[in-house]
Amino acid sequence: MLIGVPKEIKTHENRVGLTPASVRELIVHGHQVIVEKNAGLAIDLNDSCYQTAGAEIVDTFQEIYSRAELIIKVKEPQQAEFQYLREGQILFTYLHLAPDPVQAEGLIDSGCAAIAYETVTDKYGGLPLLAPMSEVAGRMSIQAGAHALEMDQGGRGMLLGGVSGVPSAKVVVIGGGVVGTNAARVAMGMEAHVTVLDKSIHRLQQLDLQYSSRINTVFSTVDAIEEYVSMADLVIGAVLVPGAATPRLVGRELVKKMNRGSVLVDVAIDQGGCFATSRSTTLADPMYILDDVVHYCVANMPGAVARTSTFALNNVTLPFVLSIADKGCRKALIDDPHLRDGLNVYQGQLTYPAVAHDLNIRYVNPLELLRP
Repeated sequence: MLIGVPKEIKTHENRVGLTPASVRELIVHGHQVIVEKNAGLAIDLNDSCYQTAGAEIVDTFQEIYSRAELIIKVKEPQQAEFQYLREGQILFTYLHLAPDPVQAEGLIDSGCAAIAYETVTDKYGGLPLLAPMSEVAGRMSIQAGAHALEMDQGGRGMLLGGVSGVPSAKVVVIGGGVVGTNAARVAMGMEAHVTVLDKSIHRLQQLDLQYSSRINTVFSTVDAIEEYVSMADLVIGAVLVPGAATPRLVGRELVKKMNRGSVLVDVAIDQGGCFATSRSTTLADPMYILDDVVHYCVANMPGAVARTSTFALNNVTLPFVLSIADKGCRKALIDDPHLRDGLNVYQGQLTYPAVAHDLNIRYVNPLELLRP
């Protein structure tokens, strides 16, 4: 199979779909790989690294799209790229379609097979291709939040861990999954006072056993969210409903009750966000102040540490890329129900139920389209 890796064009996105090591694996399996010029240059993966691994370097993303059977990216295709996707082509990347009807329409119209990293599952019920970026985003959310609390950013002027004789900051994490756990872990390491809210008692028990008295766990209700968010210095939105738009758990009135200069970091923004006052920002201009509260709502937060993120992502995506390339798209999807869970668009139809529900578009079971 001919596999193409275009350079990412989303603002300040420097991750790359395949590392040279991944390219070499694909070459060993008998496939061909074309990589856009300077696709990995920003993270010190220059063209010669890819050429040594066996890839062909091409000048434009248009050539990648015109030639490749399988496109490997990191972020969703931008509007400039939609027109180059074609019927029967395979796109494997993060999509986050539920809050993005324009992208969904573009993929449907293209006739391509669009497989989303974020909805591929595993036998444990997890999301293995989302997990490493969730780890990165969770840890980064505390870095970003700590910076946003500084006076120059409009924050309260607080140090997360305080100092002798001065209380540490109150950090509230809404959601105890991969993002929330990693955020809590870093916040505890910085000696903040950390509270995690979640609707799963089982998850809260796990966090209690793991971190004991270092963490405060609270069952998530409307009352609990209002109580803890209103008093927080830093709130991390770490809510996930796989494939679906994120519920808005913190309303505008609650944001207004927060302390002046407190901070909201919405890690769920790529699925629509969990704060009513959230709007997507970029790494070029990551923060804004609304109702005297600093908001950090970067949709591609792991792109700020693009080298770490690229290698972490390739560790989990490569087996699936090899399966698609070795077997062909249709057989790979039929054989592997976990990869099939990642299929969001196929033959001009929406094939992921949560996305179809949120966009009010008819859902088609992918097996109806895949089986002869």
